[in-house]
Amino acid sequence: MKISVVLPAYNEEARIKKCLDSLRRQTRKPDEIIVVDNNSTDNTAKIIKTYKEVTLIKEKEQGIIPARNAGFDKAIGDIIARCDADTILPDNFVKDIESDFKNNPSIVAVSMPVTFYDMPIINRMKFLYYPYMFIPKLLIGHYSLVGPGMAVRKSAWKKIRKDLCTDHSEVHEDVDVSLHIKKHGEIYHDKNIMVMASGRRAMNKPWSFFGEYTFRFFKMLRTHH
Repeated sequence: MKISVVLPAYNEEARIKKCLDSLRRQTRKPDEIIVVDNNSTDNTAKIIKTYKEVTLIKEKEQGIIPARNAGFDKAIGDIIARCDADTILPDNFVKDIESDFKNNPSIVAVSMPVTFYDMPIINRMKFLYYPYMFIPKLLIGHYSLVGPGMAVRKSAWKKIRKDLCTDHSEVHEDVDVSLHIKKHGEIYHDKNIMVMASGRRAMNKPWSFFGEYTFRFFKMLRTHH
């Protein structure tokens, strides 16, 4: 089983090194690491090029969805793991993903809990993820896949690729993948894989993170049923 890891990146010079270093520390090395540079104007690409094990590709169409699609489409792995460029991954990230898919042939995707590493200590605690995700889980029937850490079968990705939404202002792209891919199998939640993400969006634009993000979630639920 081959595992590819895909990272979309846009102007992430301040954070991407920590993410790539966490991939270097993996107890089970990924078979492929793809970083998609989405028109960065800072030193993101320069930093990426110092990691010889990383494949750097460019995506000229701006936005997380085209950047994600470019990386996923290029990935050679049987499993495509994805994280954000500001994510810090646990050392067991790739190993546990591989075990999940090997032990559960019926699953098409793996979700996992997320904490924030740069917010007050209470926000770094794993248990807060579950109250935050309770309503989405109740409404869609499972824990949603989230950008900071997730994995899907390449075969399932190919099945849903043409049906995915392309307008990021209308959907949460990770929830969109969740809603489409669950038609082809089970989404397994691995509570033992805890990824750490930056809380900068919640801190810098709380009205957007807690307001507009929530409104968009309910809006897309309506359009996807």
